[in-house]
Amino acid sequence: MPRAYKELHLTGSALWYVVGLITTDGCLSNDHRHIDIISKDYQLLETIKSAAALTNKISDKYNGRGQMSYRIGMANRKFYDFLLAIGLMPRKSRILGPVDVPRGYFTDFLRGVIDGDGCIRTWIHPTNYGCQWSLRVYSGSERFLRWLRDMITQQLHVTGSMHINDFKVNPCWILKYGKMAAREICQQCYYPRCIGLNRKIALARKCVNARSGWGKSKTVLSH
Repeated sequence: MPRAYKELHLTGSALWYVVGLITTDGCLSNDHRHIDIISKDYQLLETIKSAAALTNKISDKYNGRGQMSYRIGMANRKFYDFLLAIGLMPRKSRILGPVDVPRGYFTDFLRGVIDGDGCIRTWIHPTNYGCQWSLRVYSGSERFLRWLRDMITQQLHVTGSMHINDFKVNPCWILKYGKMAAREICQQCYYPRCIGLNRKIALARKCVNARSGWGKSKTVLSH
């Protein structure tokens, strides 16, 4: 399996972070060459542009409801074929399954997934006034999210729960981790000087560095 693409200057952790981001916020065209990444965070696309040494511009993109986000595209047949080989495909949102990610880069891939379709949340408990944390990942594909949950359990030694939000026209699956499990994921995925979305890096570090309210949890497995 290729590990680097000279044309895109992507190697190692940066490559697999971008793969995670494409898995969630990316789109593979039907021409077997073009890949788009769409995000509401301009800074994130600037980071990808720098990491891949892209020269094309980040453009505005509007959905059917007039909501604006940002888009950056890349054209590389070898990289496209690589994405197909590891399990991605066009129109993947509801049919995506397992992705062939090397064990040593799974946390980078997962960070890309969280930066794309994840949420790190903190709030104050209304009765005990303790600081609470949770981490969620959203997907239209139940099969992909079940695979992701199993891989997180195997490699990061934490467990999460899955449920479906079927109030939308297109139901969405949600993988949720509570306070202790969220901290463990943040610690392993958002390591110092990692590539990623700045605001989620800051939230993850805040979670890891929180000083009170931690204890034992059945969601964090011994290993």
